[in-house]
Amino acid sequence: MTTNLLVQTRGAVRCLVLNRPDRLNALDAALLRALNEALAAAEAESAVRAVLLTGAGRGFCAGADLQQDFAGPPDLGHELESHYNPLVRRMRGMGKPVLCAVNGVAAGAGMNLALAADIVIAARSASFSQAFIRIGLIPDAGGTYFLPRLVGEARARALAMLGEPLTAAQAEAMGLVWKLFDDERLAEEALSMAEALAAKPAGAMAATKQAFAAAAVNGLDAQLAWERDAQQRLGRSADFAEGVRAFAEKRPASFNR
Repeated sequence: MTTNLLVQTRGAVRCLVLNRPDRLNALDAALLRALNEALAAAEAESAVRAVLLTGAGRGFCAGADLQQDFAGPPDLGHELESHYNPLVRRMRGMGKPVLCAVNGVAAGAGMNLALAADIVIAARSASFSQAFIRIGLIPDAGGTYFLPRLVGEARARALAMLGEPLTAAQAEAMGLVWKLFDDERLAEEALSMAEALAAKPAGAMAATKQAFAAAAVNGLDAQLAWERDAQQRLGRSADFAEGVRAFAEKRPASFNR
């Protein structure tokens, strides 16, 4: 039986591949549960130091599966709180970096799932769309949080209210995407970047994620204090000592110890 989520381990990288290509990897309850469980497993395994998320086939994710069989009007709030919101919180809250490689369409919750990653890269043929307005909804899965912070409020409102698709080049220019790659090179480049993330010091990586999360709510004085405390802790770590030694010895640091 074909699984709706492919889970592979490549060294210290856990690769998660949305695998409903016949539905452009649209998100249903089963796929969302599988993704939540896979992320929890990756978070718990010390040998896993980075997560790579992508999609099978010609699209990353077309958003929520609108052809699910709901018995009567769906309780979308329950769906969000049961599946989507824990997923977004886990991606942002886990101490390991999450890299998303967008191949093809990323629409609705699929786009916002990508934006929940720490770094987003994309194929040049990819497209992005806040398609919610077309079916009478607002952006969810963190969309109203991520968009204004990434592109500014004016652009965020236009993306949400018009629902017009963006090309990969437009998304990169707006700051939604870190880098673009030729379609045939995306998978290779994504794994290479994930491996580079996995080779970084785990403690500093986790603290970096926590620092940006704190900065979203802190004022300047509180954030300066947060940086002070984190740096004090990291400065006593074996990773910092290794980094300083490697710098003095003019060699690459080895943090995988």
